[in-house]
Amino acid sequence: MNRKTLALPLMAGLLVPVLAACGATVGGVDKDGAIVVGTTDQFVANGDSPAPFDPAYAYDTGAWNVLRQTLQTLMHVPRGGGDPVPEAASRCAFTDNASESYRCTLRDGLQFSDGKPVTAEDVKFSIERVLEIRSDNGAAGLLANIDTIEVKSDKELVFHLSTPDATFPYKLSTPVAGIVSRDAYDGKKLREGFDVSGSGPYTLETERDGDKLVSAVFTKNPHYKGDLKVRNGKVELRSFADAHGMGSALDSGDIDVMARAMAPDQIAELSENPRKDIALTEMPGLEIRYLGFNTKDPSVKDKAVRQAMASVIDRGNIADKVYGATAEPLYSLIPSSISGHTNSFFNRYGEPSREKAAAILGEAGIDTPVKLTLNYTTDHYGPGTAAEFAALRDQLNATKLFSVTIKGAEWSKFRPAQKRGDYAVYGLGWFPDFPDPDNFIAPFLDKDNFLNSPYVSTVARDQLIPASRREADREAASASFTKLQDIVAADVPVLPLWQGKQYVAARSEVTGVEWALNSSSDLQLWELARGSA
Repeated sequence: MNRKTLALPLMAGLLVPVLAACGATVGGVDKDGAIVVGTTDQFVANGDSPAPFDPAYAYDTGAWNVLRQTLQTLMHVPRGGGDPVPEAASRCAFTDNASESYRCTLRDGLQFSDGKPVTAEDVKFSIERVLEIRSDNGAAGLLANIDTIEVKSDKELVFHLSTPDATFPYKLSTPVAGIVSRDAYDGKKLREGFDVSGSGPYTLETERDGDKLVSAVFTKNPHYKGDLKVRNGKVELRSFADAHGMGSALDSGDIDVMARAMAPDQIAELSENPRKDIALTEMPGLEIRYLGFNTKDPSVKDKAVRQAMASVIDRGNIADKVYGATAEPLYSLIPSSISGHTNSFFNRYGEPSREKAAAILGEAGIDTPVKLTLNYTTDHYGPGTAAEFAALRDQLNATKLFSVTIKGAEWSKFRPAQKRGDYAVYGLGWFPDFPDPDNFIAPFLDKDNFLNSPYVSTVARDQLIPASRREADREAASASFTKLQDIVAADVPVLPLWQGKQYVAARSEVTGVEWALNSSSDLQLWELARGSA
């Protein structure tokens, strides 16, 4: 990786919507003929996470990958990337030069899965519901710039924005803007459990084991009218406890496709020893991993502690040692493959240096060793996470400037604890909602952010983020993004570690695999089929 300042063309990912329906208990789903896709994503509905598939609550890749198959949105990004195009809408466009008024017209004949028509009032209800509930999970922040929604007719509505936002069409392509039925959803509270009702290409049935989802079965919706081309009649998304269990199921033929997240050793094995019956497909990826900080916690409240960590962590060693060819070091929140990227952390801290870290701590009067616990999730990002945090612990402890322990927890416990501020230091991944540099900055620095972080940069929130969104030409926003990345490197509210590639393994008779996962890690199950392409 070139550690100098680097800017490459914007990579356009693909996000989409879909649709619908009812829940079932174990054994209650007809799977005949389904293409079976494995995932290590875990889905739990309990007191800490009561509504994992409600668009007003869901804000992680696994849940969004269910909603993308079950809720339709006004816009979507085409399969090959680029600017968003109409999905539930027949057309959408800004009606002013300031990017503050956005008008959409619905397609003719839109219906929910129960046959009831979809109207502009349903769209208004769906989005205002997200803003009314304003879950602490962070999803509402994507729509927070909406001032009012004006319904012109059954098919036409206008979004009036508080401030200019050229990224708004992308936001309307995400599941938080999914269209739901007023008959099935309460406007003021979450819909608990795993049930989903919508208007996209599939309906949904689920198998459950207690509070955990075992599998989700998507059946082609005969009422669907939209821009997506559905190449199969049924897909089952089956959840596995770990990547190697998923791999065994692929070997035995119990599943047809192995999606996120494959283990590094599985990827290496299939790369080095190709098989005739199973093909490995590498796809561009925009996943990043980072450390987050509760900047109110006494142990990391002084930014000198965070800066010292940034000075000594060896990203290249972690990427090589734990992930091999599937990851590369990252020196900014914005990946190197996104326009506007700069290597702000490398520019500020250079190569890992104990001497620099010691000087930073000494000048701030910080006693050493600094005692810290690094918290990570054991079941959300794949099997490499535990080894990654062991490597981080060992690197920091080797300096004698830190005394670090590590602690893992299941995602269903980890995420609520992180949002509450229970952890001083924690590890998270980010899969972009849409492939624009704004989505690697605003979710961490803006109001109502994904991290529920106490860190505030008024320059970032009040000046630079709004300035970047005024630029319809996204290249013209690069100056703002450079300053934003430099602020993150200086204050270290988050510490980027690496960015990853992504892979899918599938049995040879399955086609459409190259489109099944886009650069934002969105599953596009409608692309899969059996037989010749």
